[in-house]
Amino acid sequence: MKNEILILPGDGIGPEVINEAVKVIKLLQKNKLINSVIRYAKIGGSAIETLGLPLPNETLNAAKSARAIILGAVGGNKWDKIKEFNKRPEYGLLKLRKSLNFFANLRNTIFYSQILSSPIKSEILSNVNIMIVRELSQGIYFGKPRGIYYNEYGLRYGYNTSCYDEKAIRRIGIIAFELAKKRKKKLCSVDKANVIEVTMLWREIITELSNEYPDVKLSHLYIDNAALQLILTPKQFDVIVTGNMFGDILSDEAANLTGSIGMLPSASINSKGQCLFEPCHGSAPDIANKGIANPIATILSVSMMLHYSLQKPLLSKYLNLAINNVLNKGIRTADINSTGKNLVSTKIMGDVIIEEFKKIIKI
Repeated sequence: MKNEILILPGDGIGPEVINEAVKVIKLLQKNKLINSVIRYAKIGGSAIETLGLPLPNETLNAAKSARAIILGAVGGNKWDKIKEFNKRPEYGLLKLRKSLNFFANLRNTIFYSQILSSPIKSEILSNVNIMIVRELSQGIYFGKPRGIYYNEYGLRYGYNTSCYDEKAIRRIGIIAFELAKKRKKKLCSVDKANVIEVTMLWREIITELSNEYPDVKLSHLYIDNAALQLILTPKQFDVIVTGNMFGDILSDEAANLTGSIGMLPSASINSKGQCLFEPCHGSAPDIANKGIANPIATILSVSMMLHYSLQKPLLSKYLNLAINNVLNKGIRTADINSTGKNLVSTKIMGDVIIEEFKKIIKI
């Protein structure tokens, strides 16, 4: 594994938010606070346009040798008409996750009291800090058979397969229990075990695993109730563990707690210690190239990289503090601006965070 940070700008607003995140990395490089080398590659729609594939071999090979990967986003309206799934931009990301065996996705939802753009009352949200642990390697996104065909009545018929093996469930369960041990010792497992067999197995194995973690209080919720409880009483949750599709849904819903999905970072990890860091938001083609995207989730993803990949927890803490200080000053991008004041562009938001970060680390 090389001491490289692979940058995958991707599509839509991806290159814009990535630019601001790279500023942080270059600042740390310049001041010799990290010694990693930056390398760029293409993925998604941009890779299709220039190299003909959503995940070219050169990108995959670079990813396999990198210590950490930072991704902007993939996809956009331009490629929505492509019918073959393995030729669409999103396939590039799924193949990357599968090829490098990124089996666990960590999505940390933190409520920033300075931001008033969430429709949920601030007293409900105060002190919310939820870690959603999403299994990434199996489930309905990868299960086979899958496809669309015409049935005997001439009607189009679509089908997907959701499947999990015991090893995958136990592996993600261990990650979740270990995180819960270091936090508030509470873990909620989300499934649909009342009607779906694959999640019956999920609940059975997570329950068995809880015997190895007697100091962690385990609870279970069905996905429909969990989605409701996440909005009504989010403070009841600390760590949530769930499958691929349910984790996708819940973590995007959790964006409502912060007021914007532009505030949510994520980290995907494999058993070799490699990590893929990315904002939870998509490519947002409707606002691409307008300079109004929120780069904070991507910068927070750099913070997660400092903590989990580069073993620089203090730098991670200081970068988080810089973001918090900027929010305290009322500086906002459009998605988190409720007053119409101190509205800044993507670039300016990145610049002010950098300046605040420099003050804190005294460079």
